[in-house]
Amino acid sequence: MFLPLHDGVPLKNMKTPLATRFLIGICVVAYLFTFYGPLGEDAVVGGLGFIPSVLFGTEVLPEGYPFVPAEMTLATNIFLHGSLFHLIGNMLFLWVFGDNVEDAMGHVRFIVFFLLCGMAASLAHAFITTEPHRPLIGASGGVSGVVAAYLILYPRVKIWGLFLKGIPLHLPAYWTIGLWFALQLASAFLGGDESVGWFAHLGGFLVGAMLIPLMRRRYDPVLARAQAQELQAPR
Repeated sequence: MFLPLHDGVPLKNMKTPLATRFLIGICVVAYLFTFYGPLGEDAVVGGLGFIPSVLFGTEVLPEGYPFVPAEMTLATNIFLHGSLFHLIGNMLFLWVFGDNVEDAMGHVRFIVFFLLCGMAASLAHAFITTEPHRPLIGASGGVSGVVAAYLILYPRVKIWGLFLKGIPLHLPAYWTIGLWFALQLASAFLGGDESVGWFAHLGGFLVGAMLIPLMRRRYDPVLARAQAQELQAPR
């Protein structure tokens, strides 16, 4: 268990991470709509969550449930969360890491990046899951892509976070994110909580790592100086 709290990296190319705040806002609104809206949790998750068996045509939703085409649920599921803790955990990761990744890309490209990572994560889950009838929801895949991008951009920045049952630590990103990734890997292959889409996390992370060199600003002198200073800083 790892929850990031603060990284202290200032924004260099923008004043406000509008896209990050926009994505967090959508997730919060979607959560309120899921649990307090007129349709009810089961209908929202069934109609907007990603169900691999429905995408592959081996199962059909009950009448009235498919609010959007099955292909669109690859994206709509990203904004749904099954509990308040699920929402807070994902939004905390997005809040801490998203602003700096957005700063390296720009607002629009960051949103596209987040969606691509989330959709790739959904597909990774679809091809590996042993329960294709169970809905997949959550921003974890998109967030995992953001985490991977942050690691590549700022590997040595020290991050404040809570480990295990609340132990505060201040470690470089390559340690904190490395430990987080190791947990995802172990849980995916050694049998973690079956209600969690571990392979979605891994898929989002790998796609984020592949996309960041393509989607970051071609040459950002401010970011280049910041990374150069980071490399010169004592470890």
